[in-house]
Amino acid sequence: MAHRTWHIFSIITLIFTILSHVGESTSTPPVPWYENLPAVTMDYKVHIDAGKEDCYFQYVQPGATFYASYQVLKGGDGMCGFAVRHPNGQIVHPYEWRQSAEYADQSSSGGYYGVCIDNQFSRFAGKLVNLYLSVIRHDKWEQYEKEIEELDMNIKNFTNSIKFVERNVNDILQYQYHSRARESRDYNLLVDNNAYVLRWSFVQIVAIAATGTMQVYFLRKLFEVKDNSSKTRI
Repeated sequence: MAHRTWHIFSIITLIFTILSHVGESTSTPPVPWYENLPAVTMDYKVHIDAGKEDCYFQYVQPGATFYASYQVLKGGDGMCGFAVRHPNGQIVHPYEWRQSAEYADQSSSGGYYGVCIDNQFSRFAGKLVNLYLSVIRHDKWEQYEKEIEELDMNIKNFTNSIKFVERNVNDILQYQYHSRARESRDYNLLVDNNAYVLRWSFVQIVAIAATGTMQVYFLRKLFEVKDNSSKTRI
């Protein structure tokens, strides 16, 4: 009987041990998949309401290169504020009321960077903003090179060429981003100017038509002859 009781107690203890391990594994969430990628680039078009501020956060691995830039595409005076906050809480790029700005950290200490777009100075007009973020881990290429050297493969020149191409590709992506942003801004400006011209042309046509109608009416009133014939008495 004692042996059977001890066996049941062992089973219960095993169940509680398994449940405790499951609870520990569920309480510590796994690392997000995007935090281990060697390179991440994101291109957003965001709308910032009047008098509002929006902040976005991007994880950067230690030693990686972090780049952030923005450009106002449409709305109001075409400018807004832009600031970048370091993972340690320090503002590494202070707010400036500009049409575009950029920030780059060539060797980050790691953590979540905060990128804030401020439209609080504009009380009535919302802004359409193009936001570009990129994280590049150049140290990954060194890791690949070490792995290849362990395989006794002497392709250092090839690896250096690949690194050179990778850096140039990143520069080209940034250039393409700026080109797309300028194209989008010019297109929106063209559409706004066209709508402005059409709107005021219509208003002027209505004003001219109304003025002409009023002039014709008053001229007819001026030359109108009233029939004041009176009856004669005999």
